[in-house]
Amino acid sequence: MTKPFDDKPTPSSPEALREQVEEARDELGQTVEALAAKADVKAQAKQKTAEVRQKSAEVKEQATAKAGELKAKAADAAQRVQDTVPAPVKDKAAQAAGEVRAKAAQAGSLWEDKAPEPVRRKAAEGALVARENRTVLLVAAGAAVLAWAIFRRRRS
Repeated sequence: MTKPFDDKPTPSSPEALREQVEEARDELGQTVEALAAKADVKAQAKQKTAEVRQKSAEVKEQATAKAGELKAKAADAAQRVQDTVPAPVKDKAAQAAGEVRAKAAQAGSLWEDKAPEPVRRKAAEGALVARENRTVLLVAAGAAVLAWAIFRRRRS
């Protein structure tokens, strides 16, 4: 008689032989399933896609949490800057802001008269992004004013 692949001794009873055949069938079935899973590219792609989506959701959640932290820190920094800026500097900044608004309005009307439509559309998109990130821009402007005031004070 020939020996099986795994070098197990050939059973002497028909019942033991049936059990060995059944075990071999089970192992063969598992092997076939594993090979079929490896060959199923569509299922593998779906699995990878699910993993990537889950990872993407995790990264998005982390980014949202980090953005919230940064907004809170920026608001805190802006408040500290406002608290430390002397009143004359605040007044000068308010006056400069008023002048800038007036010049911006003047430039805006000139822009409407002279700029081509595609350029105006792109500028409007940029203005929308600036409005959506107003807090960050205000904090940056406050920090710039504070740095300017400190620099000016040290020079005099």
